[in-house]
Amino acid sequence: MGKVIALANQKGGVGKTTSAINLAASLAVLEYKVLIIDADPQANATSGIGFDVRDVENSIYECIVDDIDPREIVLKSEIEGLDLIPSHIDLVGAEIEMLNLPNREKVMKVVIEKLRDDYDFILIDCSPSLGLITVNSLTAADSIIIPVQCEYFALEGLGKLLNTIKIIQTRLNPDLEIEGFLLTMYDSRLNLSNQVLEEVRTHFGDMVFESTISRNIRLSEAPSYGKPVVLYDANSRGSENYMDLAREIVQKNDLTKVKNTEKVID
Repeated sequence: MGKVIALANQKGGVGKTTSAINLAASLAVLEYKVLIIDADPQANATSGIGFDVRDVENSIYECIVDDIDPREIVLKSEIEGLDLIPSHIDLVGAEIEMLNLPNREKVMKVVIEKLRDDYDFILIDCSPSLGLITVNSLTAADSIIIPVQCEYFALEGLGKLLNTIKIIQTRLNPDLEIEGFLLTMYDSRLNLSNQVLEEVRTHFGDMVFESTISRNIRLSEAPSYGKPVVLYDANSRGSENYMDLAREIVQKNDLTKVKNTEKVID
């Protein structure tokens, strides 16, 4: 049974979608079966993996509103083991259409349960808001990764997000955990980056990932080519950072794969 991890932060521009794409790709490179669910109407995760949003016939919107089987719309990416359920601009209207649905906060959970056994990890790229789709995503998730940009306003809005998580834990999903705070756009040469890193680690302690995501030109360029950075430039700092994060998550969840040949005692 796969682990469902939502990547969420209502503050935009913190590297949420970049992290969803590249963490998923890195986990796939480590030979785990991974699915990205693009739950953001902007559909940046969809295009960032190499799919033209204009060619998307069915998306997560149809799964939520029209009850289409999600297994019928899964797209295979260029990386073996990495699949996608795409998004579409229509998802903007889904929240209004969901208002009168019974258990409207758990629609996404029903969709994901149909897929859970097919993957090791299911990553949900949430929109930069705390609307009904994001609430659905957090209700469906086992844990949440919170990207935090190493900038002056890094902690702005985190209180509201943490309060939302607490409400969801109390009312909708008592098993929801914080997988970790992920520091993004880190530049060790800047005092500000180091101050934010220190402050976040002081506030949240062991909940902060050891892996940090550095500012990296290749990482910024990769989405314009529709590729995760591990395909665009596997030797770049950005690729190395996300591979480190993938290994950290695997180890944290005790999912390290041991080959059968390594289990044999001579």
